[in-house]
Formats: sequence, structure tokens, C-alpha cells
Amino acid sequence: MSGTVKSIFAGVAVLVLLIVLRTAFYTVKQTQQVIVTQFGKPVGDPVTEPGLHLKLPFIQTVNSIDKRFLEWDGAPVAIPTRDKTYIHVDTFARWRIDDPKTYFVRLHDERSAQSRLDDILGSETRNAVAKHDLIEIVRSDKARKPLRDENIKAAAGYVGALGVLPPIAFGRAKVEAEIKAGASVKMAEFGIALLDVRLKRVNYNPDVLDRIYQRMISERQQIAQRFRSEGEGEAARIAGQRDRDLNEIESTAYLQVQQSVARPMPKRARFMRVLTLKARRQLNSTASSKAWLPIAEC
Repeated sequence: MSGTVKSIFAGVAVLVLLIVLRTAFYTVKQTQQVIVTQFGKPVGDPVTEPGLHLKLPFIQTVNSIDKRFLEWDGAPVAIPTRDKTYIHVDTFARWRIDDPKTYFVRLHDERSAQSRLDDILGSETRNAVAKHDLIEIVRSDKARKPLRDENIKAAAGYVGALGVLPPIAFGRAKVEAEIKAGASVKMAEFGIALLDVRLKRVNYNPDVLDRIYQRMISERQQIAQRFRSEGEGEAARIAGQRDRDLNEIESTAYLQVQQSVARPMPKRARFMRVLTLKARRQLNSTASSKAWLPIAEC
């Protein structure tokens, strides 16, 4: 009986020892860093080296924190620019946990960090966009030159700014840098390093899109009307030149016919054949020969 009790106690002791060893050791992955807490308070420095580590069993708790680059994708928000244009701005950012202990004490988990990023980056984005005109938010290259149709560019009497880009002083890249600089200082208080901020999409407010499209259509219609007017003017010039050429040919042919009346009949017939062939050649380059048949037969 005593041997059985000893075996039970030995088994229990081994089990307790295994449980103690199991709770005394923990593993840190390559993509993680660990904060060890004792009764809810951080103990010691953050553990950032991957591998097997030791802690006090039952008393201390392991809290894993991601060490990789993390993403933040904000919701599109309506923001007025300095020139009073309402636009929808969609922003995203990349960040990482730079000070694990401060991050754990202030935020504790990634869900709270995402909420704080929403507040800070959303506020900085609104401030930066409100300080600049729309053109500064859209363009990024000061030296950019637009592609323009040479026909439009050379249109006679054209007045307007179509195809001309207004100059910019900052550009989108500097606006993004302003957002990052303003937000980085605030996020550092939570142990977060802001790596990059970008404007993913900028679009007009749906309320003004129809008016913008109508203005674009109106501009293109003005250009089309200009080309139609120029084409009609050129067609009128060609028609006038044709009429003048036809009148000149008709007058010349009439005089030659009158001169041939006084000639003898054989010479007159030969003269009329030559005159008819000559008139037909001229008609082929200026007008329809069908319209000149009565002149050739007279």
C-alpha cells in the first residue's frame, strides 16, 4: 500500500514539475517581441531576441507584440481645400512598434493603436489638405508639361486655359510629408514609429461631379464647334474658288466658240473637237464634266 502511495506522489510530483517547467519557459518568435508582466505591470526590459526564455511560473505573464511593419487604411473623408473645393481623401500609412513598453502601457493592443491612428492621422490629413489648394493635392511634379493636340494648340483665335497646367508650390509629396511630420510626433508618445503616409485616392464630392462633367463637356463642345466653323469656312473658300474657275473657263470657251464661227466649216469642226477635249480636261480638275456637256456641244 505504501508503495502505491509513493508511486502516486511521485507521479503527482512529476506532473507538477512538468507544469512548472511548462509555465516557466516561453518562446519568442522571429516576428514578435514580448513584454513580461507581473500582476499586470511590466517587469524588466522588452524581450526582442527570438528563442527560448525563462520567467517566473504562475506569477508572470507573457504579452506578445508584433515586430513587423503594420498597415493602417483610413476611411475616405470629405475635406474642403483652401480654395473651397470639397474632396474625398482616402489615406493609408505604414507603422511599427518602436517602444514596446510604452506601447503596451499606453495602448496595450493593436486594436487600440488602430483607433489612435484613426484620430491622429485623420486630424493631420484634414489640417494639411485645408491649408493647400486642390492642385497641390493632385499634382506632384512641378515641371510636368501637359500633352496638347497640335491642332487645338494652333487653333486660330483660341482663348482659354485648356491644356495649360497652373503652377504648384508644394505638390502632393510635400503635403504627405506634412501629414507624416505632424503625426509622427504625436504617435511617438505611444511608442509608435510612423514609417510612411500616402494619399491613396482623391476624388471630388459627388454633389459637384455632375457640374464638373458638364463643364468638361462644354469645353470640348467649344473646341468641336471651332473646328466645325473652320471647316465650313474652308469649304466656302473652296466652293468660291471653284465657281470663279468655272466662270473663267466658261467665259474663255464662249469667246473661242464665237471666234470659230467665222472660220470655214472643216476648220471649224476640227477647232470645236480640240476645244471640247481641252474643256473636258479642265473640267476634270475643277468640276463635273456632266455640267459642261451643254457648253461642249454648243
